[in-house]
Amino acid sequence: MRREFKDGGIGMVAMLYRSNYLAFVGGGRNPRFPPNKVMLWDDASSKIIAELEFRSDVLNVQLQRDRIVVVLRNKCIVCSLEAKPRHLHAFETADNDRGAMAISGGSESGILVFPGRQKGHIQIVDLHSCINLSGVQEAASPVAVHSLATPQQQQQQPQGGVGIQRTRSRSKGSFSIESNGTPASPPLAGTIHPTNINIIAAHATSLSALAVSSDGAMVASASEKGTLIRIFDTLSGRLLHELRRGVDRADIYSIAFSPDSTRLCVSSDKGTVHIFNLEAKQSPAQQSAAAAAAAAGNRQSNLKFMKDLLPKYFSSEWSFAHFR
Repeated sequence: MRREFKDGGIGMVAMLYRSNYLAFVGGGRNPRFPPNKVMLWDDASSKIIAELEFRSDVLNVQLQRDRIVVVLRNKCIVCSLEAKPRHLHAFETADNDRGAMAISGGSESGILVFPGRQKGHIQIVDLHSCINLSGVQEAASPVAVHSLATPQQQQQQPQGGVGIQRTRSRSKGSFSIESNGTPASPPLAGTIHPTNINIIAAHATSLSALAVSSDGAMVASASEKGTLIRIFDTLSGRLLHELRRGVDRADIYSIAFSPDSTRLCVSSDKGTVHIFNLEAKQSPAQQSAAAAAAAAGNRQSNLKFMKDLLPKYFSSEWSFAHFR
């Protein structure tokens, strides 16, 4: 299927899984929509059903089952995905001109990763552990929401969102949201915030790309230097793999895990795509680093046995396959 907008350009598109709901952000020389707005599009009816307006340009947007995640230069904002989206969370970040952000793709997982307040740091938030302590404060919200659906269209929406049935587990201390947008239990004084945020000091320079495995167990990151990709456990923050793309600086365009999280794919401005094997679990208690690397199938230097005497480069893991 192909959709053309002849009256302006689209700079960013995000799809809600394989559904008829998409998020558009205008782009190009003649933007179809303002670059500071996210437009929710229902392709079944070929209509904009809602729009979210922000105070600065949108650099990234992702859709999950019941959430919209939007990245601005110094903020990561989470809103509910429904006919009248509500502002849920706002996290401050370091300068994030590349719009680095990722959210786990599994329908039962809600791991969100984005840059921390310090350069090279990663913030990891489990959105399923978020608790609401006050309800949404519209006056303090950094986003203006405009619903473009008619009252008849809104009445036709199923419970929980824009045509998406929402059934999520509730963590201790959380409360449910009724279909009319009101809390099922009396709110306490405070603000909406996650119960747990992990911060990982991943790189010495600013982040350029992030990816999360479908189950939310691993996060992969690359810095603006673009030579190393590091993979961490999202729960403990432990470094699992350090993979080398190359020696020269490069702009990492994208990082992606395979559905079963056994492979990692990395593309860059060098015109190459690298594929790494992640099957080996580098556990010192179970196997040596050399045995783990051999099981993983990633290439390594023949001089790795002298890693204590040579620069770190010689102990790196390289992709087992790459192509142009």
